[in-house]
Amino acid sequence: MKKVTAKKSLGQHFLTDKNIAEKIVNSLSDVSPSCSILEIGPGMGILTGILIEKYGNSLYVVEIDAESVRYLSELYPSLSIIHGDFLKMDITKHFSQPLAVIGNFPYNISSQIFFKLLNHREQVREIVCMLQKEVAERIASVHNCKSYGILSVLLQAFYKVEYLFTVHEHVFSPAPKVKSGVIRLTRNPNGNLGCNEKLFFTVVKTAFNQRRKTLRNALKNLSLPARIANETILNKRAEQLSVSDFIYLTHTIENLTQQQSY
Repeated sequence: MKKVTAKKSLGQHFLTDKNIAEKIVNSLSDVSPSCSILEIGPGMGILTGILIEKYGNSLYVVEIDAESVRYLSELYPSLSIIHGDFLKMDITKHFSQPLAVIGNFPYNISSQIFFKLLNHREQVREIVCMLQKEVAERIASVHNCKSYGILSVLLQAFYKVEYLFTVHEHVFSPAPKVKSGVIRLTRNPNGNLGCNEKLFFTVVKTAFNQRRKTLRNALKNLSLPARIANETILNKRAEQLSVSDFIYLTHTIENLTQQQSY
């Protein structure tokens, strides 16, 4: 069988250490019998084989590379393989049940993967993934840290985020120039944030797009209601606000906007 090699254009570095692969798979903790497992970018299938042993027919994989798809089809004939781009995939078309997502996310599209998963946050109950260490640390970062940003706030608003462990370069083929980190995201039990979630996303993204400015200046383009001018929270910068602060700010903007329209 022809060996699959990494495709640099996909930003993919294939894990070769089975012990680490088992550690990643065993990090899935919230998988109920009614839950399907979706592996993103299985590549040579080092996680896939362990996942099949543990979850059997509950496992699905999505892979964009045709050579990897052929390899996996031969290696695991009964495996449910979705050949395509995860970022263009219609998740609701393929799955109606809750999902647990796992994978070694390609470095160059990891943020895009998370934004897509956020759009399906009611269905995606858990995520265990390996990605560039810097990005993993950013997602797990808390307010008042330089690494704290848009993904930190949006993901932590809906998921409990845990940085699990670091993976060194030598266990990949080809070896990346940076270390990797494995994180676990578990869906919060609360169904919603208690504010307009679409507005919440807009406030967070707008605030961090000009993170050096105070919120009073960074949010000017949102046409804030006049009565919010006295809110002292606007004197802070985006990185100084916790997730609950952003929820409070969104709720305040929403309420004052509604009052202004009366």
